[in-house]
Amino acid sequence: MLSIIIPAHNEKENIESLISILSAQLKQNPTLQVEVLVILSGGNTDGTEHIKTTGPFHIIQCQGKGRAVQMNLGAQIAKGNILAFLHADSIPPNGFLSNIYETIGSGYGAGLFSYKFDKSGLLLKINEFFTAKDGLFTGAGDQCLFITKANFESLKGFNEEQVIMEDFEFWGKIKKHKIPYKIVNNNLVVSARKYDYNSYLRVNFTNLVLFLMFKTGFTPEKIKTTHNTMLNLPNDNYK
Repeated sequence: MLSIIIPAHNEKENIESLISILSAQLKQNPTLQVEVLVILSGGNTDGTEHIKTTGPFHIIQCQGKGRAVQMNLGAQIAKGNILAFLHADSIPPNGFLSNIYETIGSGYGAGLFSYKFDKSGLLLKINEFFTAKDGLFTGAGDQCLFITKANFESLKGFNEEQVIMEDFEFWGKIKKHKIPYKIVNNNLVVSARKYDYNSYLRVNFTNLVLFLMFKTGFTPEKIKTTHNTMLNLPNDNYK
């Protein structure tokens, strides 16, 4: 079974949209075993928990706040032997479910998706291009990490003290332990809302600064403070 884990904090509209999209994909793939776990942060206030769900869709309240805490809770209660961590503001492409099953079935222990933004622009296309390549910045959460539950547990899950960049920290463990992985070139659609509130150069310069801080051993709290200081944030989902 595939367990799709969606950490969310005040993302009601996006969750409603995702449930609709994934429901349609499940109808197209009736033989695939899938469950969808929406894990709400302890600070969620927008009523996402009141969305009516049926079948494989479940909304679960987490006592803590932070993606690492939420995703670990989802992994702990997941019934599937494959875990996929999908951001609430991402749209999975056609073939998303079968792509994951086929990748794991081919012998890979983990994988990521390429992505494109929900708005066009030459500079944004540069970022999109590199998501299909295996490089220094591979492993961002926007790429929807998927991994066997056995591998996830062997790596001890996400570091809950890593309050930002938990995705890069975990991806580093995948590479360190030489778990075979694949980048699936079937684009997710991800939100460009951070770019709407900041210039392209500002966002990418900030990302570079944060990445260098992460690599040189700054504390997660300092990295997060720097992130919140350097960028204009659309809402508290990003804080």
